[in-house]
Amino acid sequence: MIKINYKNGSSLVEIVVAIFIFTVVLGLLINISSTYLSSSGDNLNIAKGAYLAEEGIEAVKIIRDSGWSNISSLSNNTNYYLYFNTSSSTNIWQATTSALIIDSIFARTFVLNPVYRDSNGRIINSGGTLDANTEQVVVSVSWPSKASTMTKSLSTYIANIL
Repeated sequence: MIKINYKNGSSLVEIVVAIFIFTVVLGLLINISSTYLSSSGDNLNIAKGAYLAEEGIEAVKIIRDSGWSNISSLSNNTNYYLYFNTSSSTNIWQATTSALIIDSIFARTFVLNPVYRDSNGRIINSGGTLDANTEQVVVSVSWPSKASTMTKSLSTYIANIL
């Protein structure tokens, strides 16, 4: 007599364990990809914010280059927005107090702060002599990010060089 051994199929427990492992691995992969995509979007906005801040510094310098009176007529410690005026015969940057939003999320402002110098002509934080031909420029770009607001700020000094 010939004996034939038949192997039984997978048990129900083995199938349930396999489905559980597959579900956990799939859930982890989805979570990792979601986190990656979310952080890559944040990184893109951080890069855009940095470039907009750099552009803001350059725009203020262009305003200065078209005449120091364009800078000296602005009030210190006041938020200004940068506006690229294309309606005139020459395209030119202008300062405005009207809020402007870039790409529907970025708000870029700049503030002029007075500069004081000591008796050696070095810039100091307070006291000293007011330098009417130098201003500190602080450009800030802010945008919403998840449950908070991100801000990128750059600061430099401009002088009446013309």
